[in-house]
Amino acid sequence: MSSTSESSSSSKLTPTTVWIMATATGLSVANLYYNQPLLADLQQSFGVGVKEIGTIPTLTQIGYALGMLFLVPLGDMIERRKLIVLTSLLVTGALLMAATAQNLMTMAIASLLIGLMTMTPQLIIPFAAHLADNKSRGKVLGTVVSGLLIGILLSRTLSGFIGSMFGWRTVFYSAAALMLALAAILSVALPKSETSFSGSYGKLMKSIWHLVKEEPTLRESSFIGGMIFGLFSSIWATLIFLLKTPHFGYGAKEVGLFGLLGAAGALAAPIMGRVADKRGPRFGLAVGLAVTTLSVLILFFSGESLLGLIVGIFVMDLGIQGAHVSNQTRVFALREDARSRLNTVYMFCYFVGGALGSLLGSFAWNAGQWMGVCILGCIFMLAAWVIYFMGRPSKKNS
Repeated sequence: MSSTSESSSSSKLTPTTVWIMATATGLSVANLYYNQPLLADLQQSFGVGVKEIGTIPTLTQIGYALGMLFLVPLGDMIERRKLIVLTSLLVTGALLMAATAQNLMTMAIASLLIGLMTMTPQLIIPFAAHLADNKSRGKVLGTVVSGLLIGILLSRTLSGFIGSMFGWRTVFYSAAALMLALAAILSVALPKSETSFSGSYGKLMKSIWHLVKEEPTLRESSFIGGMIFGLFSSIWATLIFLLKTPHFGYGAKEVGLFGLLGAAGALAAPIMGRVADKRGPRFGLAVGLAVTTLSVLILFFSGESLLGLIVGIFVMDLGIQGAHVSNQTRVFALREDARSRLNTVYMFCYFVGGALGSLLGSFAWNAGQWMGVCILGCIFMLAAWVIYFMGRPSKKNS
């Protein structure tokens, strides 16, 4: 893309548009997590066991992974505003299906479709990167990603409150109404975009592999992203076990309150984005990794300290969001004509790392309790640093 066309694109990105994008990502990604606080109510409504109802959030995440891999690349092939509005309408239908479900099978299908169609966040983020100019891309991405993170962290709290007050079906009806209203707003608020890929869908998917082979920065950032989200998932997957120990005696409610620390950390994402803009995204990534490493050390020595855990979790979220925003800034600077496909590779690896962290976190807890989990965190960070120092900064990513 020429500098003239990039300047034209950035002129369409007003502060209001950025905040609408941030809000849209938060409201949309929340669809993935509404069911988690409602599982006990769903179990009672459908008359099934814990094992059966546990498939509901699993299917939602599977659907999201499939959508990320097979649908998000369409952002380079289909006009983005049209695709974003379409997926918002499709997820509205899936949410209504969940709201009216009378049995587990219907709910399971609806949950898979909710995950599959919740593509709005991963379509908006590369769209924002496309509209932003090089000097402000980190700041813009930081703002939009902060909306995404706040949506993830607060969705469970909102769902639990509405579900306890008005019933679980009201949660899904409310979410459907929000998505319908969001589709209408985005159809007016978002600018039109030009497509950057004109081949077939098969060629589009094949080109993703070519990007992986041809872009070492993409491989580096994707691996580091997977490692930091692996750390994040391993800590959050085992925190409940630590807080349930006799020393603390806390439960799920207190763990939920720790999520507010994550929301506070997410608000700092735009600040880290500005660092990436001023000093370069590779420098911003180093800062994020350094802060995250510090958090692991704090958590390592906080197995019996509530204050230490609070500080450690906050610092961890701050560092991970800084590294994540810097990573995405690097990735989106690689090829202006393939940002949706670049996002597919990066985010797919990011969530694979998260799944690995959750799995290994449970093994680490069984092997060494909280110290074992923190040692696993050190391994994740060591792997991230090794890849960082092995990488060679390019002009766009230095």
